[in-house]
Amino acid sequence: MAKLTAALTVLALVACVGRPCQAGYGYPNPMPSPSPPPPTPPPYTPTTPSAPPSAPITPSSPPPYTPTTPSPPPPAPVTPSTPTPYSPSTASPPPPTPIAPSSPPPPPPTPSSPASGLAVGYYQKTCYRAEDIVREAVRDASKGIMAGLIRLFFHDCFVRGCDASVLLDTADPNSATEKFGIPNLSLRGFEVIDAAKARIEKECGNVVSCADIVAFAGRDATYFLSNKKVYFDMPAGRYDGLVSLINETLPNLPPPFATVEQLKAGFAFKGLNTDEMVTLSGAHTIGISHCSSFSDHLTSNSSDMDPSLKSTLQEQCQSNSGTDNTVVQDNKTPDKLDNKYYKNVLSHEVLFTSDAALMMATDTSDAVRANAKDTNLWEEKFKAAMVKMGAIDIKTVANGEIRRSCRILNTN
Repeated sequence: MAKLTAALTVLALVACVGRPCQAGYGYPNPMPSPSPPPPTPPPYTPTTPSAPPSAPITPSSPPPYTPTTPSPPPPAPVTPSTPTPYSPSTASPPPPTPIAPSSPPPPPPTPSSPASGLAVGYYQKTCYRAEDIVREAVRDASKGIMAGLIRLFFHDCFVRGCDASVLLDTADPNSATEKFGIPNLSLRGFEVIDAAKARIEKECGNVVSCADIVAFAGRDATYFLSNKKVYFDMPAGRYDGLVSLINETLPNLPPPFATVEQLKAGFAFKGLNTDEMVTLSGAHTIGISHCSSFSDHLTSNSSDMDPSLKSTLQEQCQSNSGTDNTVVQDNKTPDKLDNKYYKNVLSHEVLFTSDAALMMATDTSDAVRANAKDTNLWEEKFKAAMVKMGAIDIKTVANGEIRRSCRILNTN
């Protein structure tokens, strides 16, 4: 049964960033079994934080972002030369073996060989303003949409890898797409991706993938929500996927009632270790959630939620009309990407059972305390984990395409 439940853990943590958590995960019904494991991305060693392309920075902190001064139109698109493969220099420790009450969960996928082929500055020759254009689109969005873009990146990568399959409105005539899966019905930020894609197509032609735009947008939303403190290079070179199936969402995106064993196994299934799981959980410091996503935590006799917070949430979630109300996930700094989430975990002021579950194992609780104590430590680990997650099951020219529109396949 652990194998059946393992993979559903993969993103309860991230399933609620920036937009209300979707009701109806099926709690407390059994979680479906995961889809076949994708290849594990190569480990990543974080690079010295660099400034947005428009200005250099020092390793300590990026300079404020300044929109790029209009420049002459770039040259006509040309066939890109093969970029220098993105090849990390230091291997991270292998994911720990998840704990299971009966049988062990499936092992993490075998790392792909050669490396994923991603590279920093991938579009320098073919569309040198690509990252600027995405950043400008993100900068103009609301903080709620920015938080939604981080969540969109998570949800894309955890189902079929980082291939923009979550953006498709239609793909298979016999199946709805991922976008219409229960955990994805509350996703937002699609209009930011569309706007960036339209501008890139106008300036450069069909050379920048939607998958890379989603990855850049998740990186840039992190930058703006951290008050321009957390910036990192995001390698690119992803192709857009050709498949998107609604029935692959629930098996791959974790529910908010996941146990710590399920969380460990689910992230290991995607090639991310336990510390990276705890690190990425910090994204719950931003965004809002539907009350239905943590109602079990409000009514359970075993819930250790702070009594004052529980009382406040019960009042905020009460609805005579049956409306599924929403509340902020971090009632201390709801619009700021910081390490406050970990302090909330320690003080039992978190919404989800899966958040509280991080204190149920020694290794995860130690990681929570370390991240709560040292914000700089967490920020550096978050950068590295975002890049590593962004290399999950990368598509290439052999099994992908560069979509002209992010919502439909080129063949449609």
